[in-house]
Amino acid sequence: MHADGASRPTAGALRLVEARSVNPTCGDVGSYITAMFEHCPFLEASTARGMTGWTVYEVAPGAHRDAVEAELFYAGAQAAEWVRPLMSRRHGALACENIAIIGDAADADHGELMAWPHWALKHLYGPVGVMFGKFARGVHERDKSGRSIPPAPISFLPVRASVRSRDPRFLHDTPELAQSLAVAEDDGCDVFEHVPCDWKAVRAWAASLPVPRKR
Repeated sequence: MHADGASRPTAGALRLVEARSVNPTCGDVGSYITAMFEHCPFLEASTARGMTGWTVYEVAPGAHRDAVEAELFYAGAQAAEWVRPLMSRRHGALACENIAIIGDAADADHGELMAWPHWALKHLYGPVGVMFGKFARGVHERDKSGRSIPPAPISFLPVRASVRSRDPRFLHDTPELAQSLAVAEDDGCDVFEHVPCDWKAVRAWAASLPVPRKR
């Protein structure tokens, strides 16, 4: 799939607030990024080289949950296709795009809205070496060393080049995906070759995947 190849079955569920920028103004993102340097070994170098980008959307008032999920999925796929050609270039491991959302959701919180798009995207793009994460605004989490991670000031999906020596460890609940990511190579394939790129079809496919193992 190419950046313009994803089906966009809805429009208007998400409103563009800030086009791609390395210094977004929504929330205190700058301070958050600095605080995260100690938790992400690549973030400081990526930020210094201008390779961490942010695109910020607002959930439109009254938008239906399915429509928001579809728009998030589309934005995530675009971000992944932005990252893919960069991965083979010098410093490509530092490429990171963040899809952020603000605003109140009509029938779900941001974590719930991001759940299905995140689940589908990480399975579609893991085999080509693209890693997806998920951070909901204000949620307190811990890193793999047990240290407290600063709560995110806005909700976002980070999309970045995977690190095969490290990232599979983050996927112990999904061992099949971890194994796929560990041997990932991007040959330029269309990730939608065997999955219709309509959101409803993608979600149905994602629902058929093995559920995460309980710790």
